[in-house]
Amino acid sequence: MRDPIYKSRPIEPNPARFGGERINDFIFLSEAFSNSYLIETCAGNVQINSGMGMEAPVIDANFKSFSDNSLHTLIFTQGHVDHVGGTAFFRQKNPGLRVVASDRNAEHQSYDKRLAAFRSNRSAFAFTEKFADAFAYYQQHDHTEFPAQDSPTADLLVEDRMEFELGGVEFEVIAVPGAETNDSLIVWLPQHKICFTGNLFGCTFGHFPNLVTIRGDRYREALVVANAVETVRALEPEMICYGHHAPIVGKQLILGELNALHQAIHHVHDETVKGMNEGKDVHTLMQEITLPSDMEVGQGYGKVSWSVRAIWESYAGWFHHRSTTELYSVPSSSISSDIVELAGGAAAILQRAQEKFDAGKYEEAIYLLDIIRDSGADNSRSRELGIQVHKAMLQATDNFWLSSWLKNQIHQLAS
Repeated sequence: MRDPIYKSRPIEPNPARFGGERINDFIFLSEAFSNSYLIETCAGNVQINSGMGMEAPVIDANFKSFSDNSLHTLIFTQGHVDHVGGTAFFRQKNPGLRVVASDRNAEHQSYDKRLAAFRSNRSAFAFTEKFADAFAYYQQHDHTEFPAQDSPTADLLVEDRMEFELGGVEFEVIAVPGAETNDSLIVWLPQHKICFTGNLFGCTFGHFPNLVTIRGDRYREALVVANAVETVRALEPEMICYGHHAPIVGKQLILGELNALHQAIHHVHDETVKGMNEGKDVHTLMQEITLPSDMEVGQGYGKVSWSVRAIWESYAGWFHHRSTTELYSVPSSSISSDIVELAGGAAAILQRAQEKFDAGKYEEAIYLLDIIRDSGADNSRSRELGIQVHKAMLQATDNFWLSSWLKNQIHQLAS
């Protein structure tokens, strides 16, 4: 019987630290906001991902402790800032460095740059403390060099597949659109049956993909992610070096996890489509669709319910045919003061919110508390109840994004 791997692996991404891990006699790992790997050959080394700009000197120091060979090639598994940001630093340290990326990399970096301010503000709730802790840690270790974040242009672009040999090691670089970006690449070492997937299936291995991220991003397509799973599964890897945390080792273990993930994605997709065709609304489907036990995967980064909505809206858009008001620009919060007035004041709504909380109906309690807040009638009692509701919801989740959001809301309400 399969014991899902997500139960024994960490979830949260963290910035680079000094040190690292030897994976085998020629591969070294430096964990970071997204992992970087160094593959040593007698003709020069190959690095996978460069970290963020501020992480690059730390990653470089870690790799230098492993190998003094020159760096020949740098490969991006995707165009997110935590995969490409340190590139300028490594180019400066390694004249003639060859940088390899997907032929869709420029489009993705342009997309990220276009929304940099928006996305930075929207992700602050999850990462502000992590960045502050990272800078404090680096300064404690006399590391004060923080290169600027790079938006690099690759030297070689991979449209489908690129093969090369270096120092007796065979490399295959394969373009596979995946869970986080359309410019994903995987690196396959056919002689060793090792696959570097980056965040092809999402941030954490063994978890449902993050088809929508609450920091703000375009929807990821379920069937595209399922196809990416199939591509890796067909390689029959004996080790997967993932975008976060330690590698996964063992052909049968990997196969079992990929099978479960592939089935889970198709199940959620197909059940959502089925429900749409039956005329069910999105909230009903978010509540009804769950994973069968034989498809159990974690929900520490993506959630099934969020993915149901992402699939629904990817197909149908944001108009849910629920209310005419969806088609206009006036938000429901515009009548919050009217509701408070009709209720005879905020106290009556607060009392009902307390009753909802006592009954364990936390979402409904927040709806009522939002009415009080949006009317401008919030007070210490409503904020204190809001803290209690969010704390109760926090205890019930191990999802990184949801936990980060709930903690931030508790902090805001307490301020």
